[in-house]
Amino acid sequence: MIKTVKLAITMGDPGGIGPEVALKAVCRRKWPPYVKFVLIGCREVWLDCAKQLKLVAPPECDAINRKKIPPVSLWEPSALCAQAHHVALRRPGKTGCLEGKASIAFIRAAVAMCMKRDFDGIVTGPICKKSIQSAGCKFAGHTEYLAHLAGKGRVAMMLIGGKLKVVLVTRHLPLASVARNITRRAVTETVEMTGLGLNWLQASRKTIGVCALNPHAGDGGVLGKEEKTIIAPAIEKLRRMGFRVAGPIPADVIFYQAMHDKFGAVVAMYHDQGLGPLKMIAFDSGVNLTLGLPFVRTSPDHGTAFDIAGRGIASASSMVEAIKIAIRLALRRNPWEK
Repeated sequence: MIKTVKLAITMGDPGGIGPEVALKAVCRRKWPPYVKFVLIGCREVWLDCAKQLKLVAPPECDAINRKKIPPVSLWEPSALCAQAHHVALRRPGKTGCLEGKASIAFIRAAVAMCMKRDFDGIVTGPICKKSIQSAGCKFAGHTEYLAHLAGKGRVAMMLIGGKLKVVLVTRHLPLASVARNITRRAVTETVEMTGLGLNWLQASRKTIGVCALNPHAGDGGVLGKEEKTIIAPAIEKLRRMGFRVAGPIPADVIFYQAMHDKFGAVVAMYHDQGLGPLKMIAFDSGVNLTLGLPFVRTSPDHGTAFDIAGRGIASASSMVEAIKIAIRLALRRNPWEK
Protein backbone atom coordinates (compact mmCIF):
# COMPACT_ATOMS: atom_id res chain seq x y z
CA MET A 1 0.00 0.00 0.00
CA ILE A 2 1.40 3.40 -1.02
CA LYS A 3 1.64 5.89 1.83
CA THR A 4 -0.10 9.26 1.70
CA VAL A 5 2.18 11.98 0.34
CA LYS A 6 1.42 15.44 1.70
CA LEU A 7 3.09 18.24 -0.25
CA ALA A 8 3.19 21.91 0.58
CA ILE A 9 3.13 24.32 -2.35
CA THR A 10 4.17 27.82 -1.39
CA MET A 11 2.72 30.80 -3.21
CA GLY A 12 6.03 32.56 -3.72
CA ASP A 13 5.76 36.27 -4.44
CA PRO A 14 2.03 37.12 -4.45
CA GLY A 15 2.57 39.57 -7.31
CA GLY A 16 4.17 36.98 -9.59
CA ILE A 17 2.88 33.96 -11.46
CA GLY A 18 3.30 31.60 -8.50
CA PRO A 19 -0.38 31.57 -7.46
CA GLU A 20 -1.50 31.01 -11.06
CA VAL A 21 0.85 28.15 -11.94
CA ALA A 22 0.23 26.41 -8.61
CA LEU A 23 -3.55 26.45 -9.04
CA LYS A 24 -3.34 25.37 -12.67
CA ALA A 25 -0.97 22.52 -11.77
CA VAL A 26 -2.98 21.02 -8.92
CA CYS A 27 -6.55 21.79 -10.03
CA ARG A 28 -6.42 21.09 -13.76
CA ARG A 29 -4.66 17.72 -13.61
CA LYS A 30 -5.59 14.36 -12.17
CA TRP A 31 -3.12 13.35 -9.46
CA PRO A 32 -2.85 10.01 -7.63
CA PRO A 33 -5.38 9.67 -4.78
CA TYR A 34 -2.61 9.21 -2.22
CA VAL A 35 -1.25 12.73 -2.89
CA LYS A 36 -2.54 15.68 -0.86
CA PHE A 37 -1.65 19.28 -1.67
CA VAL A 38 -1.67 22.15 0.82
CA LEU A 39 -1.37 25.54 -0.90
CA ILE A 40 0.38 27.91 1.49
CA GLY A 41 -0.14 31.61 0.99
CA CYS A 42 -2.48 34.53 1.33
CA ARG A 43 -6.07 33.26 1.27
CA GLU A 44 -7.46 36.27 -0.60
CA VAL A 45 -4.83 35.98 -3.31
CA TRP A 46 -5.59 32.28 -3.84
CA LEU A 47 -9.33 32.99 -4.04
CA ASP A 48 -8.94 35.91 -6.41
CA CYS A 49 -6.62 33.93 -8.69
CA ALA A 50 -8.94 30.90 -8.69
CA LYS A 51 -11.86 33.13 -9.67
CA GLN A 52 -9.89 34.66 -12.53
CA LEU A 53 -8.92 31.18 -13.79
CA LYS A 54 -12.54 29.95 -13.44
CA LEU A 55 -11.46 27.26 -10.98
CA VAL A 56 -13.35 26.07 -7.93
CA ALA A 57 -11.39 27.48 -5.00
CA PRO A 58 -9.98 24.74 -2.77
CA PRO A 59 -11.31 24.67 0.80
CA GLU A 60 -9.31 26.08 3.68
CA CYS A 61 -7.41 23.59 5.78
CA ASP A 62 -8.45 24.48 9.31
CA ALA A 63 -6.37 21.81 11.05
CA ILE A 64 -3.15 21.17 9.19
CA ASN A 65 -2.19 18.13 11.25
CA ARG A 66 -5.36 16.18 10.71
CA LYS A 67 -5.05 12.99 8.70
CA LYS A 68 -8.19 13.38 6.62
CA ILE A 69 -7.64 16.41 4.43
CA PRO A 70 -9.04 17.03 0.95
CA PRO A 71 -6.91 16.46 -2.14
CA VAL A 72 -6.22 20.20 -2.37
CA SER A 73 -6.62 22.75 0.41
CA LEU A 74 -5.55 26.28 1.26
CA TRP A 75 -3.61 27.31 4.34
CA GLU A 76 -2.80 30.83 5.45
CA PRO A 77 -0.43 29.79 8.22
CA SER A 78 -0.59 32.74 10.60
CA ALA A 79 -1.81 36.26 11.17
CA LEU A 80 1.65 37.37 10.12
CA CYS A 81 0.99 36.23 6.56
CA ALA A 82 -2.29 38.09 6.39
CA GLN A 83 -0.83 41.26 7.86
CA ALA A 84 2.19 41.08 5.58
CA HIS A 85 0.05 41.12 2.47
CA HIS A 86 -3.30 42.48 3.59
CA VAL A 87 -2.72 46.01 2.36
CA ALA A 88 -1.56 44.95 -1.08
CA LEU A 89 -3.86 41.97 -1.54
CA ARG A 90 -3.29 40.83 -5.10
CA ARG A 91 -1.12 43.17 -7.17
CA PRO A 92 -0.21 41.21 -10.29
CA GLY A 93 3.06 42.37 -11.76
CA LYS A 94 4.02 44.40 -8.69
CA THR A 95 6.16 43.57 -5.69
CA GLY A 96 7.84 45.19 -2.74
CA CYS A 97 8.52 44.83 0.97
CA LEU A 98 4.99 43.57 1.76
CA GLU A 99 5.22 40.81 -0.82
CA GLY A 100 8.70 39.99 0.46
CA LYS A 101 7.45 39.62 4.02
CA ALA A 102 4.64 37.38 2.84
CA SER A 103 7.01 35.21 0.78
CA ILE A 104 9.28 34.73 3.80
CA ALA A 105 6.35 33.80 6.04
CA PHE A 106 5.12 31.16 3.60
CA ILE A 107 8.58 29.56 3.33
CA ARG A 108 9.11 29.52 7.09
CA ALA A 109 5.72 27.89 7.70
CA ALA A 110 6.34 25.17 5.11
CA VAL A 111 9.82 24.35 6.41
CA ALA A 112 8.61 24.20 10.02
CA MET A 113 5.98 21.64 9.04
CA CYS A 114 8.49 19.61 7.05
CA MET A 115 10.92 19.56 9.98
CA LYS A 116 8.09 18.17 12.11
CA ARG A 117 7.35 15.67 9.32
CA ASP A 118 3.82 16.94 8.88
CA PHE A 119 4.66 17.53 5.22
CA ASP A 120 6.66 15.17 3.04
CA GLY A 121 8.08 17.94 0.92
CA ILE A 122 7.77 21.44 -0.47
CA VAL A 123 7.28 22.70 -4.00
CA THR A 124 8.14 26.37 -3.86
CA GLY A 125 6.65 29.11 -6.00
CA PRO A 126 9.07 31.74 -7.39
CA ILE A 127 10.12 34.62 -5.17
CA CYS A 128 11.66 38.01 -5.86
CA LYS A 129 15.11 38.23 -4.25
CA LYS A 130 15.01 42.01 -4.05
CA SER A 131 11.66 41.93 -2.22
CA ILE A 132 12.64 39.34 0.38
CA GLN A 133 15.89 41.19 1.03
CA SER A 134 14.03 44.47 1.47
CA ALA A 135 11.88 42.61 4.01
CA GLY A 136 14.92 41.60 6.05
CA CYS A 137 15.96 38.27 4.55
CA LYS A 138 19.68 38.62 3.85
CA PHE A 139 20.14 35.38 1.95
CA ALA A 140 20.99 35.26 -1.75
CA GLY A 141 17.94 33.23 -2.66
CA HIS A 142 15.48 30.45 -1.87
CA THR A 143 18.07 27.68 -1.68
CA GLU A 144 20.31 29.48 0.79
CA TYR A 145 17.36 30.47 3.00
CA LEU A 146 15.98 26.92 3.05
CA ALA A 147 19.40 25.59 4.06
CA HIS A 148 19.52 28.12 6.91
CA LEU A 149 16.05 27.20 8.17
CA ALA A 150 16.87 23.48 8.00
CA GLY A 151 20.22 23.97 9.76
CA LYS A 152 22.23 22.65 6.82
CA GLY A 153 25.61 24.16 5.95
CA ARG A 154 26.02 22.67 2.50
CA VAL A 155 23.30 22.18 -0.09
CA ALA A 156 23.34 22.07 -3.87
CA MET A 157 21.01 22.96 -6.73
CA MET A 158 20.30 20.20 -9.23
CA LEU A 159 18.48 21.42 -12.33
CA ILE A 160 16.61 18.73 -14.25
CA GLY A 161 15.31 19.13 -17.79
CA GLY A 162 15.14 16.88 -20.83
CA LYS A 163 18.24 14.70 -20.88
CA LEU A 164 20.22 17.00 -18.62
CA LYS A 165 20.83 17.04 -14.90
CA VAL A 166 23.08 19.92 -13.88
CA VAL A 167 24.46 20.68 -10.42
CA LEU A 168 26.15 23.98 -9.55
CA VAL A 169 29.34 24.45 -7.53
CA THR A 170 28.52 28.15 -7.03
CA ARG A 171 25.03 29.59 -7.26
CA HIS A 172 23.91 33.18 -6.85
CA LEU A 173 27.18 35.06 -7.19
CA PRO A 174 28.33 37.89 -9.43
CA LEU A 175 30.50 36.48 -12.21
CA ALA A 176 33.46 38.47 -10.90
CA SER A 177 33.28 36.49 -7.63
CA VAL A 178 33.04 33.00 -9.09
CA ALA A 179 36.72 32.06 -9.52
CA ARG A 180 37.70 32.76 -5.90
CA ASN A 181 34.78 30.63 -4.69
CA ILE A 182 35.86 27.58 -6.71
CA THR A 183 37.78 25.46 -4.19
CA ARG A 184 38.77 21.81 -4.01
CA ARG A 185 36.37 21.33 -1.13
CA ALA A 186 33.47 22.99 -3.00
CA VAL A 187 34.03 20.82 -6.08
CA THR A 188 34.43 17.64 -4.01
CA GLU A 189 31.32 18.24 -1.91
CA THR A 190 29.22 19.13 -4.95
CA VAL A 191 30.18 15.94 -6.77
CA GLU A 192 29.51 13.88 -3.63
CA MET A 193 26.03 15.40 -3.35
CA THR A 194 25.45 14.84 -7.06
CA GLY A 195 26.23 11.15 -6.63
CA LEU A 196 23.74 10.85 -3.79
CA GLY A 197 21.20 12.79 -5.84
CA LEU A 198 21.54 10.42 -8.79
CA ASN A 199 20.97 7.46 -6.47
CA TRP A 200 17.88 9.18 -5.01
CA LEU A 201 16.53 9.75 -8.51
CA GLN A 202 17.42 6.15 -9.44
CA ALA A 203 19.26 7.40 -12.50
CA SER A 204 20.51 4.71 -14.84
CA ARG A 205 23.77 6.52 -15.63
CA LYS A 206 26.01 7.37 -12.67
CA THR A 207 29.12 8.88 -14.29
CA ILE A 208 29.44 12.56 -13.40
CA GLY A 209 31.04 15.01 -15.81
CA VAL A 210 32.77 18.05 -14.31
CA CYS A 211 32.94 21.33 -16.24
CA ALA A 212 36.10 23.32 -16.58
CA LEU A 213 35.94 26.92 -15.44
CA ASN A 214 38.00 28.46 -18.23
CA PRO A 215 37.77 28.19 -22.05
CA HIS A 216 39.52 25.07 -23.40
CA ALA A 217 39.81 23.82 -19.79
CA GLY A 218 42.54 26.41 -19.21
CA ASP A 219 44.58 25.30 -22.25
CA GLY A 220 47.33 23.84 -20.07
CA GLY A 221 47.39 26.89 -17.82
CA VAL A 222 47.57 29.50 -20.57
CA LEU A 223 43.92 30.55 -20.08
CA GLY A 224 43.72 29.99 -16.34
CA LYS A 225 45.13 27.68 -13.70
CA GLU A 226 41.99 26.65 -11.80
CA GLU A 227 41.71 23.40 -13.75
CA LYS A 228 45.26 22.30 -12.85
CA THR A 229 45.36 23.54 -9.26
CA ILE A 230 41.78 23.02 -8.06
CA ILE A 231 39.40 21.05 -10.27
CA ALA A 232 41.67 18.23 -11.48
CA PRO A 233 43.04 17.47 -7.97
CA ALA A 234 39.50 17.38 -6.62
CA ILE A 235 38.51 14.93 -9.36
CA GLU A 236 41.47 12.68 -8.56
CA LYS A 237 40.44 12.61 -4.90
CA LEU A 238 36.87 11.74 -5.87
CA ARG A 239 38.08 8.86 -8.04
CA ARG A 240 40.05 7.48 -5.09
CA MET A 241 36.84 7.73 -3.07
CA GLY A 242 35.12 5.52 -5.65
CA PHE A 243 33.17 8.07 -7.68
CA ARG A 244 32.78 7.66 -11.42
CA VAL A 245 33.79 11.14 -12.49
CA ALA A 246 35.32 12.69 -15.62
CA GLY A 247 36.87 16.10 -16.22
CA PRO A 248 37.59 18.89 -16.21
CA ILE A 249 35.88 19.10 -19.59
CA PRO A 250 35.34 22.38 -21.50
CA ALA A 251 31.81 23.68 -21.15
CA ASP A 252 31.39 23.92 -24.93
CA VAL A 253 31.87 20.14 -25.15
CA ILE A 254 30.48 18.58 -21.98
CA PHE A 255 26.81 19.37 -22.55
CA TYR A 256 26.92 17.85 -26.03
CA GLN A 257 28.37 14.70 -24.46
CA ALA A 258 25.71 14.69 -21.74
CA MET A 259 22.96 15.01 -24.34
CA HIS A 260 24.41 11.90 -25.96
CA ASP A 261 24.16 9.90 -22.73
CA LYS A 262 27.79 9.99 -21.64
CA PHE A 263 26.99 11.40 -18.18
CA GLY A 264 24.26 10.99 -15.60
CA ALA A 265 24.84 14.57 -14.48
CA VAL A 266 27.06 17.54 -15.21
CA VAL A 267 28.66 19.60 -12.42
CA ALA A 268 28.96 23.21 -13.61
CA MET A 269 31.15 25.81 -11.95
CA TYR A 270 28.68 28.71 -12.01
CA HIS A 271 25.03 29.55 -12.53
CA ASP A 272 24.76 30.49 -16.21
CA GLN A 273 27.35 27.95 -17.31
CA GLY A 274 24.93 25.22 -16.26
CA LEU A 275 21.53 26.83 -16.69
CA GLY A 276 22.10 28.23 -20.16
CA PRO A 277 22.25 24.80 -21.85
CA LEU A 278 19.49 23.37 -19.67
CA LYS A 279 17.06 26.17 -20.44
CA MET A 280 17.78 25.83 -24.15
CA ILE A 281 16.17 22.39 -24.08
CA ALA A 282 13.72 22.67 -21.17
CA PHE A 283 12.73 26.31 -20.77
CA ASP A 284 9.10 25.48 -19.92
CA SER A 285 9.67 22.21 -18.07
CA GLY A 286 12.89 22.52 -16.07
CA VAL A 287 12.88 21.66 -12.37
CA ASN A 288 15.12 22.74 -9.52
CA LEU A 289 15.80 20.03 -6.90
CA THR A 290 17.65 20.98 -3.72
CA LEU A 291 20.19 18.37 -2.63
CA GLY A 292 21.21 18.20 1.01
CA LEU A 293 17.95 19.04 2.79
CA PRO A 294 16.29 16.56 5.18
CA PHE A 295 13.06 16.88 3.19
CA VAL A 296 12.09 17.03 -0.49
CA ARG A 297 12.21 20.47 -2.09
CA THR A 298 11.60 21.12 -5.74
CA SER A 299 10.58 24.22 -7.65
CA PRO A 300 9.80 25.25 -11.21
CA ASP A 301 12.90 26.52 -12.95
CA HIS A 302 11.55 29.98 -13.73
CA GLY A 303 11.11 33.29 -11.98
CA THR A 304 8.18 35.46 -11.00
CA ALA A 305 7.48 36.65 -14.58
CA PHE A 306 5.96 39.92 -13.40
CA ASP A 307 5.50 40.95 -17.03
CA ILE A 308 2.74 38.36 -17.55
CA ALA A 309 1.42 38.01 -13.98
CA GLY A 310 -2.34 38.33 -13.67
CA ARG A 311 -3.04 37.67 -17.34
CA GLY A 312 -3.83 33.95 -16.98
CA ILE A 313 -1.34 32.94 -19.68
CA ALA A 314 1.54 31.53 -17.61
CA SER A 315 2.55 27.96 -18.39
CA ALA A 316 2.27 25.53 -15.48
CA SER A 317 4.46 22.90 -17.19
CA SER A 318 7.49 23.48 -14.99
CA MET A 319 5.36 23.43 -11.82
CA VAL A 320 3.75 20.17 -12.94
CA GLU A 321 7.17 18.59 -13.50
CA ALA A 322 8.37 19.86 -10.11
CA ILE A 323 5.37 18.23 -8.45
CA LYS A 324 5.94 14.93 -10.26
CA ILE A 325 9.55 14.75 -9.09
CA ALA A 326 8.58 15.75 -5.53
CA ILE A 327 6.01 12.95 -5.35
CA ARG A 328 8.48 10.40 -6.67
CA LEU A 329 11.20 11.38 -4.22
CA ALA A 330 8.84 11.61 -1.25
CA LEU A 331 8.21 7.88 -1.67
CA ARG A 332 11.94 7.06 -1.44
CA ARG A 333 14.53 7.28 1.29
CA ASN A 334 16.08 10.72 1.43
CA PRO A 335 19.88 10.32 1.74
CA TRP A 336 20.05 13.48 3.89
CA GLU A 337 17.25 12.60 6.29
CA LYS A 338 18.38 11.45 9.72
